[in-house]
Amino acid sequence: MALALPKKVTIIEVGPRDGLQNEKSFVPTAVKKEFIFKLKEAGLTEMELTSYVSPKWVPQMKDAGEIAAACIHSSTRDIILAPNQKGIDKVYETDCKAVAVFVGVSDTFNLKNINKTTAESLAGLRPAIRDLKKRGFFVRACISTAFYCPYEGKIQEEDTLSLCREFVRMGVDELSVADTIGMAVPSEAFSLFQKLQEAFNDTLIAAHFHDTRKLAAANVFAALQAGITRFDTSAGGLGGCPFAPGAAGNAATEDIVYMFERMGIKTGIDLAILLEAIEIVAPHITKNIDSSYYKLSHQI
Repeated sequence: MALALPKKVTIIEVGPRDGLQNEKSFVPTAVKKEFIFKLKEAGLTEMELTSYVSPKWVPQMKDAGEIAAACIHSSTRDIILAPNQKGIDKVYETDCKAVAVFVGVSDTFNLKNINKTTAESLAGLRPAIRDLKKRGFFVRACISTAFYCPYEGKIQEEDTLSLCREFVRMGVDELSVADTIGMAVPSEAFSLFQKLQEAFNDTLIAAHFHDTRKLAAANVFAALQAGITRFDTSAGGLGGCPFAPGAAGNAATEDIVYMFERMGIKTGIDLAILLEAIEIVAPHITKNIDSSYYKLSHQI
């Protein structure tokens, strides 16, 4: 029996935002800009550029305004994360037309992250999303701790589905469903994403995996088999979450692109230029680039 494979997939690059947010040393703004421009040159047309969050808690994002001013372009979907109305108001001052909001399925994760329960977070976002949609924004809802929580353990599928259902009712355009701490296995990824596809087939759904246990690529493939064709990845496998102890980097863009292209699935991404983008940011980060494709490219 042949594998069920789509002809193409969409990669949403989250390196400039999710990839760098947990980096201990501040990456110069000029380097971030060059990184983003090179990623776009590589063919990445959807990207999380930055986030309007408190620089006290996420100092890496203190230059969000400068990044937004320099890097937003009408030819690409450039997304800014804005967790609350204060952040959304700042987005309104830019040329951005795509916003990401986030809520964790786990109450404990939410309380440690934004000092609100899941229900309180939803209540606060409801009028904000309504206004964003009235203004013609693309709204992406990031669902954290969709599989496991570092504080509460395993998350029930119905709890994740219930949170997604609330966002769909609010009118979001996309659900980005995340294995925040990288504990999911392929059978769990297939099961949840199959249910999400069946329940919300009129909403874009993206799979977001972290590579804590080196299962990100396997989980991406499982989600692909469940019908998902949109995937969040981070150049160089950069990433982590300041509020999720133990979370490793995201699925590496170059590894996932290599896998898809070898399988005959088009991504529209030039791997050689993608490696050039990683070389721009690599000298400015404290962790080693751990992706297989990147490491092998340096042995040739």
